[in-house]
Amino acid sequence: MKVFKTLSGRFDNSGFTLIELLITVAIVGLLASIALPMTELAVQRSKEQELRIALREMRTGIDAYKKAWDEGHIQKSVDDSGYPKKLEVLVEGVEDFKNPKRVKMYFLRRIPRDPMAKDTRSDAAETWGKRAYKSPPDEPQEGDDVYDVYSLSTRVGLNGVAYREW
Repeated sequence: MKVFKTLSGRFDNSGFTLIELLITVAIVGLLASIALPMTELAVQRSKEQELRIALREMRTGIDAYKKAWDEGHIQKSVDDSGYPKKLEVLVEGVEDFKNPKRVKMYFLRRIPRDPMAKDTRSDAAETWGKRAYKSPPDEPQEGDDVYDVYSLSTRVGLNGVAYREW
């Protein structure tokens, strides 16, 4: 505690006592403990939104590829399902067989990375689980083509559904 002499000659007790400082620190600590879980929740919501967008984008690209195959823009073979052989085909593009100039058709600009994937060094296509056309929906497995994609994360979303099932 600081003691100062004022102009009137009286002593002025200014400053904070130890109890005031402890109460202030306790209040700041309480506010911080409330704010931390809220920021973690905001980060999780942001990642879930990224996951929704990435899944929608890739599934739209896969569906566009299948539609182009059905319409004869992509060369067909007897054993093809009409779905891309790998995700990279959506970015690399395929020749349009209905166009006399054989212009390439592209279905994605890039393959988004799974925001729930912990591995940041691997290729974006490797962060996703891939389901083949002949694979059952309850036990997705890779195969000759890519019919659907899903997150490989084992975590559960804020809605109570595992990311893998989105």
